[in-house]
Amino acid sequence: MVEELVTEKEAEESHRQDSVNLLTFISLLTLTILTIWLFKHRRVRFLHETGLAMIYGKVVYILLISPINWEFLVPFQVTFDPEVFFNILLPPIIFHAGYSLKKRHFFRNLGSIITYAFLGTAISCFVIGNLMYGVVKLMRAVGQLTEKFYYTDCLFFGAIISATDPVTVLAIFNELHADGDLYALLFGESVMNDAVAIVLSSSIVAYQPAGANTHMFDASAFFKSVGIFLGIFSGSFVMGAATGVVTALISCSFTKLHCFPLLETALFFLMSWSTFLLAEACGFTGVVAVLFCGITQAHYTSNNLSEESTKRTKQLFEVLHFLAENFIFSYMGLALFTFQKHIFSPIFIIGAFVAIFIGRALNIYPLSFLLNLGRRDKIRGNFQHMMMFAGLRGAMAFALAIRDTATSARQMMFTTTLLIVFFTVWVFGGGTTPMLSWLHIRVGVDPDQDLHKTKQESAWLFRLWYTFDHNYLKPILTHSGPPLTSTLPSYCGPLASCLTSPRAYENHEQLRDPDTDLIHNDADLTFTFGDTAITTNGASASRRSGSTSEEALERELDSREQELLSRGTRLVFPMEDHI
Repeated sequence: MVEELVTEKEAEESHRQDSVNLLTFISLLTLTILTIWLFKHRRVRFLHETGLAMIYGKVVYILLISPINWEFLVPFQVTFDPEVFFNILLPPIIFHAGYSLKKRHFFRNLGSIITYAFLGTAISCFVIGNLMYGVVKLMRAVGQLTEKFYYTDCLFFGAIISATDPVTVLAIFNELHADGDLYALLFGESVMNDAVAIVLSSSIVAYQPAGANTHMFDASAFFKSVGIFLGIFSGSFVMGAATGVVTALISCSFTKLHCFPLLETALFFLMSWSTFLLAEACGFTGVVAVLFCGITQAHYTSNNLSEESTKRTKQLFEVLHFLAENFIFSYMGLALFTFQKHIFSPIFIIGAFVAIFIGRALNIYPLSFLLNLGRRDKIRGNFQHMMMFAGLRGAMAFALAIRDTATSARQMMFTTTLLIVFFTVWVFGGGTTPMLSWLHIRVGVDPDQDLHKTKQESAWLFRLWYTFDHNYLKPILTHSGPPLTSTLPSYCGPLASCLTSPRAYENHEQLRDPDTDLIHNDADLTFTFGDTAITTNGASASRRSGSTSEEALERELDSREQELLSRGTRLVFPMEDHI
């Protein structure tokens, strides 16, 4: 009887403590939101909401250790299971990044983004890992390190700290309407390299050489880790894209679902979130899966949603992203003081700052030089300096570091990661606006002013993909694009009629693909309905008049160029570009 009473009391105390923990963070988020409003009202840009959330987290800790007796209200240790960050907080952040992607600039710079994300992250990982291994050797030599700290631990630290999160910089870019290509390079790199970093860290953990010494280099184990990396990444990519396609098929096939926006939004939300959990359950990486699910949902499923559901889903994930991100940064502010196993090593911390600076430099500048050899629109020097400056660390690095703090080496990594996140968010994030001015990077840019350039610079590979996507995938998975009856051979008529959504025949406006302006040039497609030839850019001409699609396209581009010239008078202090 006594044991039951004790157990019941413990359960009640645990419930009370969990409630107070959540109340603490909800209060922090409320205070952060009110302060953000004040900053926006006063046009203050030197501090982003993420930095503000960390400051408030520290303020809460100061209240906890003050002479006032807070124990009846707030427990001293406010902690959460690290899996909460991965399964609850990270999915909406990563999904929103893919779902809100600005596709025009992203696809125009896709080759460069992939290069920075994959090759650049690998370079950064190995440069930081090797430099930190030298720092570890130095610490042993001066007697500052007695615990085990292997080379694989250094590479693991290099992988997790290579995950950039320039949320502060991108928020200011978006507010000031900075150059679209620079925004796309930074945003695309940060989104993709988060996925690469988590798979790379998993591959390093899986590195197990044969023999007595499991931390020496072994060629077979190395190639096995490379295989694991490729397998996990490709499997996660396929799973995320497949889930997005299934959602698109459901929303396209059940055409009456758009009559019930609540059900439509709920289905979209559950299918998107389940992608992360499905990938984790199958042994893949949920971050990669949910990222590409978001991109696929934006490209296909969003075209099938009703207007109300489109607004709902966008706002829903925007709110979840905002709350989850600020929750993590608030927790960081508390964790710097409340985490019980911190190991502060000045040599390791200073070495880490130097290593990430060198790793970032060896990532950005050499790769930019190589990319410029094949790019028509060069990545200018001021862009490279801004990308170097904007290599902030954030939520992903923290989540990877806190997931395993069992050994002294991992505890030292976690402490150093926290300090690096604080420094980069406050110093580099706060210096974004002055840096834009100092580097003479354009702001106040009209996002539509380089429409013609986007068409001209699209790579042939993506034009081929776009042609296939627009002719065959979009009609099957969405209500937009031309019906398959107009793109497939006549003998495929019954199959085409079966696979094409009935809503695609409702009006000719459905032929207008919202992604037309992304990656097409003057070789635009032409689709024929009766006596009318309709190009993918929306121009139309009568077949009897003899006007060609090329002439129609040229007329439309001329009219758009005139329109853009008139828009140019409304730009906000555009600056001259200097290298």
